Amino acid sequence: MIGTISLATSLFFSLLAVMAYGYAMQVKAEQERAERWGRVSLFGSCLAAVIASIYLWVMILGDHFEIAYVASYSSKELPLMYKISAFWAGQQGSLLLWLLIHALASLYLCCRQHMKAAGLLVYALIESLLVILVLAKSPFVASVTAVQDGVGLNPLLQDPWMAVHPPVIFIGYALLAVPFAYAMGALLKDEDQKSWLEPTRRWALFAWGFLGAGVFIGGYWAYKVLGWGGYWGWDPVENSSLVPWLLAGAFVHILHVAKRRPAALSVLHLSVIFTFALVIYGTFLTRSGILGDFSVHSFSGTSIGMTLAVVNAIVLIGGLALLAIKAGNLPQGKLYEAHASREFCLLLGALVLVFISAIIFIGMSMPLFTQLIGKPAAVDTDFYVRTTLPLAIAMCLIMAAAGCLRYGRQAEKLGKILPAALLAIGIALAFVAGVHAPGLLVLAAVAILLLGATFVGWHRGMLRLGAVIAHGGVALALFAMVLSGGASQSLSQEFKPGESVTIGGYAVTYEGQLFAEDGTMKFYRYLVDGSEVRAMTKLHKNGEDAAREPAIAHTLFGDIYIAPTPPRGADRMELILKRGRMEMGDLFAYRYDDVTMEGQPDGTTLVTASIAVTDGEKVEHVQPTIIATRDGGTSSPIPVFGGQKRIRLTGISGNDSQARIELLPSAEEEAQAAVTASVSTKPFIYLLWIGAVAASVGCFVAMRR
Repeated sequence: MIGTISLATSLFFSLLAVMAYGYAMQVKAEQERAERWGRVSLFGSCLAAVIASIYLWVMILGDHFEIAYVASYSSKELPLMYKISAFWAGQQGSLLLWLLIHALASLYLCCRQHMKAAGLLVYALIESLLVILVLAKSPFVASVTAVQDGVGLNPLLQDPWMAVHPPVIFIGYALLAVPFAYAMGALLKDEDQKSWLEPTRRWALFAWGFLGAGVFIGGYWAYKVLGWGGYWGWDPVENSSLVPWLLAGAFVHILHVAKRRPAALSVLHLSVIFTFALVIYGTFLTRSGILGDFSVHSFSGTSIGMTLAVVNAIVLIGGLALLAIKAGNLPQGKLYEAHASREFCLLLGALVLVFISAIIFIGMSMPLFTQLIGKPAAVDTDFYVRTTLPLAIAMCLIMAAAGCLRYGRQAEKLGKILPAALLAIGIALAFVAGVHAPGLLVLAAVAILLLGATFVGWHRGMLRLGAVIAHGGVALALFAMVLSGGASQSLSQEFKPGESVTIGGYAVTYEGQLFAEDGTMKFYRYLVDGSEVRAMTKLHKNGEDAAREPAIAHTLFGDIYIAPTPPRGADRMELILKRGRMEMGDLFAYRYDDVTMEGQPDGTTLVTASIAVTDGEKVEHVQPTIIATRDGGTSSPIPVFGGQKRIRLTGISGNDSQARIELLPSAEEEAQAAVTASVSTKPFIYLLWIGAVAASVGCFVAMRR
């Protein structure tokens, strides 16, 4: 109740802010008073959003499973860090997080008075739309049935990188609304570009840096945790964050041109409209349920799809309509003086980014487009690689040229010897590393050219430190992508303990399995040139695999990546035992004698079965247990006959006449079982992570200017 009332209050105050700033724009005599009311209203909206967020955290941390969202994403045994991150684990909570960040930014804008009334009107309107989205998919809906414990967070998401990935992404999403509000406010009031371009630049860089960091963190998590061997699968949900990041890059660079060439303002407005609209479109695509069959990350359910579509239409159509109305008032003139100028290169580079974004947009939207005319279908990953590779090469060439050119006409000609040398070095390094595909060799060459040209531009005073760090990071990341992908070696085979294989000059030996004492995880031990690395498997309480993480050996020349995929349940057998009757297993015979049930303080029931086990000579009595809950049960295996076998109670019939047990091999036998593993080399992949960090850090450094 508190959460819903807080959201309704936030909506009331945000709409009041819209009216107050609208009144301030229309009635000059009351402008100061109306703006003061607008600031108070935005403060009230922010306070209400903060209260709603705190209330959700209180519900999660207090294990209030009467709230459906808490029951779906938290549990009593969930560690504190992941209870905190359960806030944004589901789409309801992540939308509330978006609103919270947006509202806190509005408070900063009001207190520092960085934005004029027209821009704040637009910003408050966006806040109203976000509140409507949260109300449409509220995290405060009560559970349909009472539960004693929640489902808990998906084991794959119980990783520190995934705990920080969503909030970093949503900081980028939310703060991209600030440049949008500045631009739309400038159109509404026909503001001179000098009054809004500089603050817009800072906010755009801030949002761009966070959005890029979020994208890169997601890629690193996929590489470290998922175990499929890569960091970017061109999944539609991944692409829905990549497209706004690419367009934000185009917007930032067009803004630099607009500061010197007012004629570029119309293109600048167009870029910021599409950047923010595609943030909402990506949210619609991933949360409407359209991608349910095409993405492992997509949210299921369609209850919010239409609401998101309407919000997206308001932003896109409203922004384009305002630009069309005001286009005649924008400055006209030349966008650049000569082709050999930085203005031309910046605009051409922005166009290439738009082309890349358009290709990815088409690919990720294919399930939606095909659904409109028939059976939904998706494009394969080769589509993205084939189409974006030539554009990536073009982008590097343009960035290299722009870093060495001045604004306006050039007083000197660019040399040819250094670029040719850098291209040759790039090809040679990639070829020696093992890259032989022509397209990848060209990309490696232009990446090294970009890296060298970036430092030449800095030495000549044409690039500032932030641009040098960001451009150098992009060059390094692209070069690392070529090496880690084009020069990678891989194999997949079954390993028995003690067996070895040589790959990329490294000896990889499988040492067997190791079980944690608390039974929550097991490890697959490998030696890479004598140094141990472990692949981890998180276990459910019944001993079955919950989530796997690969083993990664870090070396000076890259990573050795080992992803085991053991057969599921190959050595397990299930028996149905009738009370008082003997049933034969593989080694022993089993008889179900009795059962007791005890209610627990937390509302669960402890079920204990009495099972007699015999090898024909001796009889051993064991009592396996299961914790029964309303929505299932959990149990752990217990050893019999000195651990030769393990049995686990999996169920009791309604009239207690039958018991179902699972027979498992001994822990020692399971530890020595053969496993199939995929082993691959990732040459110099650490350069990718360094380049990704640099690309985001460069944005924040550039903000300080």
